[in-house]
Amino acid sequence: MKILEGKIVIITGASRGIGMGIARIFAEHGANVAFTYSSSEAPALELEKELNSIGVKAKAYKSNAASFKDSEDLIAKVLEDFGGIDVLINNAGITKDKLLMRMGEDDFDKVIEINLKSVFNMTKAVQRTMLKQRKGSIINMSSVVGVKGNAGQANYAASKAGILGFTKSVALELGSRNIRCNAIAPGFIETEMTDKLDEETVQGWREAIPLKRGGTPEDVANACLFLASDLSAYVTGQVLNVDGGMLT
Repeated sequence: MKILEGKIVIITGASRGIGMGIARIFAEHGANVAFTYSSSEAPALELEKELNSIGVKAKAYKSNAASFKDSEDLIAKVLEDFGGIDVLINNAGITKDKLLMRMGEDDFDKVIEINLKSVFNMTKAVQRTMLKQRKGSIINMSSVVGVKGNAGQANYAASKAGILGFTKSVALELGSRNIRCNAIAPGFIETEMTDKLDEETVQGWREAIPLKRGGTPEDVANACLFLASDLSAYVTGQVLNVDGGMLT
């Protein structure tokens, strides 16, 4: 059963990693997918081609989610190209990990801008459409680091914790119009970013997780699938940890 058949979804930062995994799973379940990239044009266009080949409509857009104007322009283009928006997934994010004593102002500002302000920008830009149609699902990508903190990631933790507060506030504001807003907090997800770590470090992470493995982009995508679909019609303002039991 294709539980997102015909739905129109926007995913920010989907040219790699978790975002790409979400785009693939959603397309397999019948969603038409608009997604953004910032610099990785070749993988984005390849993904666009791949998704279109399975019979859904997909389009890649170069857009900076940290820019309010870019976000407004993106929503306008998607509405023109797709005719509506049912689901927004705020996935774009970066890390600039350093101990606080070595962290510069730019290291902090850039992470907050791309990880947190982008969520405001895109949610603000899409809300008018969702309010008008009196339905919608907004899914914000947080992190277990936003729940418990992590040494060397004060900027990242602050941005991801901010997303949790934003999510709960938006859920309260927009719930009466049948617009749901939830967050996902992934744990240790194995992507091309973690491929750069040495095997001993990765194995140490795995051993500390109750399920004894790292997560995959598909693990996160399946949680997004639930929150995007009508299976979660009575779920809003929640944080779903996808972490193999890390925070248990």
